[in-house]
Amino acid sequence: MLDLLDFGGKVVLVTGGTSGIGKATAQLFKSLGATVYVTGRRAEAGAALEAEGIRFLSADHQVADDCERVVERVVRQAGRLDVLFNNAGWIFLADAEHSSEADWQKILDINVVGAWRMARAVIPVMRAQGGGAIVNNASDWGLKGGRGAVAYCSSKGALVQMSKAMALDLGPDQIRVNAVCPGDTVVEWWTNGQYEGMASVTPAAEAEARARDWVPLGRLGRGEDVARAVVFLASDMAAYITGVALPVDGGNSAQ
Repeated sequence: MLDLLDFGGKVVLVTGGTSGIGKATAQLFKSLGATVYVTGRRAEAGAALEAEGIRFLSADHQVADDCERVVERVVRQAGRLDVLFNNAGWIFLADAEHSSEADWQKILDINVVGAWRMARAVIPVMRAQGGGAIVNNASDWGLKGGRGAVAYCSSKGALVQMSKAMALDLGPDQIRVNAVCPGDTVVEWWTNGQYEGMASVTPAAEAEARARDWVPLGRLGRGEDVARAVVFLASDMAAYITGVALPVDGGNSAQ
């Protein structure tokens, strides 16, 4: 059974993979034998991953040419591409009244259109090699909504529906498409208190204490919690699973 989690000979691409959920996922895939590429915009963080044997490619997923270039380079170097984890994303907190046109444009361009750009680039590659797996990083707020984050919730809800629609279209090509829907997850930008548009977020330590009361499992998520779900959905353990939006939120979306 464990051989179904063996990624030896497989090639994985993780977008936004230099920190947080993306980094944890890239490291887990690497530990399971995959050749792993990550994209990002921070060269220093990319160099640290290169030291671990994970290959870094600079890219901005708001730029269509960057998406095409990344996929072309992975296939040229590695000869194939088996798994795409669309993890790159952006968040800002505001209600409908206090959101700007620029906010909406940016969050949709990164969270939704950027994921579509990457999928569009990898689909022909996966089809030609007989199949593959795409996992999109959505959110439990894409399933149930959240206060003061209307554009973010909208973008993640769109990503859930895009995953389902793509699963229907690509099933005949043996390309499975699923989404993970993390709840509140402790990542670097939260613990260091530095992230664009997030100045009003509850400090991570305080949120962790509160989580004992409002998350059924009594804690916030960790990057590795989400990474395990991504690896499962990309693996042969999930060979008959497509079109799923899997909550990884400690039971929060069940409330």
